[in-house]
Amino acid sequence: MTTLSPVPTQREIVLTGDRTTGKLHLGHYVGSLKNRVQLQERYETYIMLADVQALTTHFDRPAMLAESVRQVALDYLSVGIDPEKSTIFVQSMIPEIAELTVIFSMFVTVSSLRHNPTVKHEAKERGYDDLYYGFLGYPVSQAADIAAFKASLVPAGEDQIPHIEQARKIVRRFNELYAPVLVEPEILVGERLNGLDGGSKMSKSLGNAISLDALPEEVSAQIRKAKTDPARIHKTDPGHPEICTVFGYHSIFRQEGCEEIRENCMKGRLGCAACKAMVTEAIEEVMRPVRERRELYRHREKDIDEIVMSGTAKAREAARRTMGEVRGAMGINYFNK
Repeated sequence: MTTLSPVPTQREIVLTGDRTTGKLHLGHYVGSLKNRVQLQERYETYIMLADVQALTTHFDRPAMLAESVRQVALDYLSVGIDPEKSTIFVQSMIPEIAELTVIFSMFVTVSSLRHNPTVKHEAKERGYDDLYYGFLGYPVSQAADIAAFKASLVPAGEDQIPHIEQARKIVRRFNELYAPVLVEPEILVGERLNGLDGGSKMSKSLGNAISLDALPEEVSAQIRKAKTDPARIHKTDPGHPEICTVFGYHSIFRQEGCEEIRENCMKGRLGCAACKAMVTEAIEEVMRPVRERRELYRHREKDIDEIVMSGTAKAREAARRTMGEVRGAMGINYFNK
């Protein structure tokens, strides 16, 4: 795990991305996207439209994936990802990633994958009694994504910590077996944003999220329905901010004055309706520039396609170079010695 550091003397590589299973939301922004916008100024940044990994849970809905690739690309541009500074690419169009996934899978045990906490949690959440090969092997695929670009830093949510630790072990094992040509990555963990229902993190699949393309009235309506302190019945009742979803939003989106809000809540001087109105405005401060950039790109589908295709071509070349080194380290570059 790492934190943002001063500008490096040489541009290290960042690899990150999202599964293309629908619109991105505020949880993605807080957990990773806002870090990516900062990192692109200081690092060589690759951002992946992870359509292959989307198939691990949506293999029966390829049409949705096709639609989501452009949707997620538009979300990236809307939050401030600059195609002149970051390389946006499609995972399935980089066959070298698939090749490296297969190579890694030869020395990763099934036991280590079954014991991965994030795999176990998501399998339980989705009600999977028997795991598909692709779902179980998600961490191997992710390790290949990272290693293919020799990324040293991966901005992601806290749920990805087990995956990145497994990626580090896979890379380390490869380097020990063959030659030290791959880079062990570190994770830059973003903040966690709980869902509107207060029960878990914000998630598309759980329906407790605020989409990045939400209109002001939609944001306001969703915040009004957000779960607060269940023990607080009347405005003058003392509140418990530590268990309130909305106060968690205050601590992320409007840190200035947060302690005053905590105190007023605990003393029954600030009602939930007023509290929600304040945090709605704070969220709107984040959403306004996102909407403005979205409007610039919304009707430029061809331009978005060109950005993604250009980025994919650049990413493919980088992955080719890495796979050349991988094959050389293993001694399986049979006719290119």
